[in-house]
Amino acid sequence: MAGGEAINILKFNTSGLPKEVLSFRLWVAVFTFGLLGAARGVDEGLITGVFNSHAFKRDVGIDDLDEVALASVKGNVSSMVQLGSIPGALLAYFICDHFGRVWATRQLCVLWLIGIAIFIGNSGSMAAVYIGRFIAGLGVGETVVVGPVYLSEISPAPIRGLCTCAFTVMVYLGILMAYFANWGAELHMADHFSRWALPTSVHIMFAGIILILTMFQLESPRHLIRKGQREEALEILCKFRGLPPTHPYVVEEINAIDVSFQQEEAALGIGWKGLVKEAFTVRRNVYRLFLTCLAQIMACWSGGNSITVYAPDLFEIVGISGTEQSLFSTVIFGIVKLVAAIICALFLVDIAGRKRALIYGITLQTIAMFYIAIFLNLVPIATEENFTPTVSQSRASTGAIAFIYISGAGWALGWNSGQYLLSSELFPLRIRALYSSITMAMHFVCQYATNRALPNMLLENGLTPAGTFYFFGIISILGAIWVWICIPEAAGRSLESIDRLFDLPWYKIGRYGRKVAEEYDREQAEMVLHEKENNDGTTTHRETA
Repeated sequence: MAGGEAINILKFNTSGLPKEVLSFRLWVAVFTFGLLGAARGVDEGLITGVFNSHAFKRDVGIDDLDEVALASVKGNVSSMVQLGSIPGALLAYFICDHFGRVWATRQLCVLWLIGIAIFIGNSGSMAAVYIGRFIAGLGVGETVVVGPVYLSEISPAPIRGLCTCAFTVMVYLGILMAYFANWGAELHMADHFSRWALPTSVHIMFAGIILILTMFQLESPRHLIRKGQREEALEILCKFRGLPPTHPYVVEEINAIDVSFQQEEAALGIGWKGLVKEAFTVRRNVYRLFLTCLAQIMACWSGGNSITVYAPDLFEIVGISGTEQSLFSTVIFGIVKLVAAIICALFLVDIAGRKRALIYGITLQTIAMFYIAIFLNLVPIATEENFTPTVSQSRASTGAIAFIYISGAGWALGWNSGQYLLSSELFPLRIRALYSSITMAMHFVCQYATNRALPNMLLENGLTPAGTFYFFGIISILGAIWVWICIPEAAGRSLESIDRLFDLPWYKIGRYGRKVAEEYDREQAEMVLHEKENNDGTTTHRETA
């Protein structure tokens, strides 16, 4: 039980979990579906470095455009995957609910591969560049729904945050590998077709590995319960937990899933009408959707994702000169974000809680954004050509570079982990895939908007570099206040019990929801204990008789 031993060393709160639950099969599934996060990460880490290469601009015929026209094309190319991801995220709902989480993963990998193949084989056509990235976006858009939903549904409650954050960690693994690929290609094949085609093939590597691994994965038991296949769901749950169907832990978990789903159907009816009624007429459900969609808006416009995508450009803005140096800086940036994501997965989301992790991360990000904004406001390094900084200004520039790294760590600890946990944890079983699809579609709408807008925001006739970072800082402050008031704490709770967090009025959920839910749990535990004592007494009476 290597997985169980590692968890115990890290002192996770696994009380009540039999040691068999932390099985090899669980960790393989977590790795496989967590790897879906690399789809988004690879694209974010690759595209700006690929676009900035002279070889790419020459091969697609845009190397003679002026600054404004090139910024517009860069925004279009960079954001085209996000544009395709909007319908992709919505498509994920239908595929997930009709064919299951595993088959949804297989078809998204096929879309992803087709899109990248068209992009690499563009033959100098910008139309092929756009079409290829849009089709790849359809597959990438599905990953952010399928991955977190599957991970949350198969994970034991005490380590659900750790398992779901495997997706976030893989986002940063993808980013890091993309940064390394761009840097290495710039060093060794700067003016060749391979300069941009070879790094782009990292997409093919990840998609192929995931597609192969899905051939060995089991469907989500909760999805099978939803489809009326209880016996198969119980069999698969036993395989995930490493326990027989009569074990109390398995009996309790499968019964909780059963009861929750039956209550949803009894209250709101079966079929698509019942689904629509549950999704859009139940106040607590609508509020959950509002929370997760607003989280996507706050996260995207706080600037963390845009810095990831345009990191080479932003490092040059704060004082790093030369393509090779800026690409090397992105490699360090990728390492910082990967380490921060691992720290968040291992030590924050399940131990400190989701809410604290979010606030810690947003605080770091806010400090970083305002430092960079003030630096750019005082030192005209980004706006004056051939500007030579003084010694003190050079030190301040080094500080700005360091704060870009800090902003990446804050993003990894906070919003980037939190947005996936919220969309996978807060929703009832029947509408989980639907609501996750809507939430992730909103995520890609915002990501498309920020990635499309940032090149123009940085121009002197836009917000300017300093104004852009002030904007990100203000949004980060608003996000921290909103998280403290509105976001409930779900760490350690089963997916079926999270509903209790929403019994309070909206303005009390974030601050008092956890307390109310824990009181409810104590009452339920006392009822179970009382019922057991009564049953034991009845049994003893019968034996005596």
